[in-house]
Amino acid sequence: MVRQLLRNMGKWLDERSGFSDYVVPLVTHIVPRDARWWYVFGSATLTAFFVQVVTGICLAMTYVPGGDQAYESLKYITETAPLGSVVRGMHYYGASAMVMLAVVHMLQVYLHATYKYPRELNWMSGVVVLFVVLGMAFTGQLLRWDANGVWSVAVAAEMAGRAPIIGPAMAEFIMGGTTVGGSTLTRFFAIHVFIFPALIFAGVGLHLLLLFRHGVSEMPKPDQPVDPKTYKEEYEGRLKKSGVPFWPNAMWRDVVFSTIVVGVILLCSVFIGPPSLDHPPNPSSIEANPMPDWYFWWYFAVLSMLPAELETWVILGAPVVGFLILFLLPLISNKGHRAPSKRPWAIGIVVAGLTGLVVLTIYGYHEPWSPDFGVKPLTKEIIGTDTGPVAHGGALVHSKGCLYCHNIDGHGGHRGPELSTIGQQLTRQDLIIRINNGGYNMPAFAGSVTADELKDIVDFLETRRPKDAPAPKPTSDPPSPAN
Repeated sequence: MVRQLLRNMGKWLDERSGFSDYVVPLVTHIVPRDARWWYVFGSATLTAFFVQVVTGICLAMTYVPGGDQAYESLKYITETAPLGSVVRGMHYYGASAMVMLAVVHMLQVYLHATYKYPRELNWMSGVVVLFVVLGMAFTGQLLRWDANGVWSVAVAAEMAGRAPIIGPAMAEFIMGGTTVGGSTLTRFFAIHVFIFPALIFAGVGLHLLLLFRHGVSEMPKPDQPVDPKTYKEEYEGRLKKSGVPFWPNAMWRDVVFSTIVVGVILLCSVFIGPPSLDHPPNPSSIEANPMPDWYFWWYFAVLSMLPAELETWVILGAPVVGFLILFLLPLISNKGHRAPSKRPWAIGIVVAGLTGLVVLTIYGYHEPWSPDFGVKPLTKEIIGTDTGPVAHGGALVHSKGCLYCHNIDGHGGHRGPELSTIGQQLTRQDLIIRINNGGYNMPAFAGSVTADELKDIVDFLETRRPKDAPAPKPTSDPPSPAN
């Protein structure tokens, strides 16, 4: 009785909506028989995106995108709301899963040269979606509205501001003004919740439309190079001989793998939990560590190793050049062999790229490019005395945060130049000017040190040279007085 009722309801809906006319052919379309586990990463990426949509909607029902209320609402979600910690954890780990799966899917497509004729637009649309996914991951970091997220956006705005002509406008657009504030949060919320998801939906829709138009690619074979003149006819002929319906012959693998992905996301959110919130944003705090989420560590590690004169060029040029190379790849090579055995250079590029990515990510995790806020004060042995202005200056280089970035005799951070022999490199006047006015990636301290403190710091820094070394020659104009 119930079964008959459901059957009649389904028939009634199908007659009026035409559901079966559209969906059934898509689900049962013919795919190559050898389309096996290599082909599950695309659907798993889409599943991770749906996890983001569902959990994002749940979070948006409680999240308040405005000023201090944003931080408090996240604390409420994490600590008080029923299942709030799990939902926020799933959203965080879902973002990581989406980024990883999108990259793995692109690597698989590249290794199998699926970007060749007639699937050039499939690849191009996928590249656009990948960069939008990265943008969505980055904008989500600010929505935590803690010190780490806010300062990360400030760093991104500073990078964008280096662009010629349009740089200041880009920085102001990113921040929603001249400083990071409530308008910045509102803008990022709109981009993260509305604009980027809409672009991903559109890109995925186009990607699937092209997939159904050109069919699922076969596993590459050494004896089947792509010839645009004959490929379609040969492909359709092979599908007629050995193709199988997507459902149920092939789709079950996608379902199994996607279920595993969702399960891993859920387990991580339950047993590891969401990322801990940093302190509320405080622009006056020097103990702010603008560390991005893990999938951007490699990029910041690269920037930390660059000479100062190259950093701006890499910041502005690397993303653009990387996008253009990936986007235009099918136009450079859209025919010929697809099998990795015939394209050993492709395997080499993937292996070298993954190795570099892992090494740089590990390097970024150890944060040599970031201030070291755990460094301890200098010892008497390093300072050379425990009394007088020199000893006081040695204590001040720690209390004022100098050691967070600078290293002295193996003690301190590595973000800034080493100061072990700074007394041999800069004159007293140079040191005063540099401390007062700041420099490359160094804040100005004129407003945060007194004249007496500045004198003691410089007294100490002047001792950082060998006893028999000559005094450095003047290299700059007389200094401005300290505040």
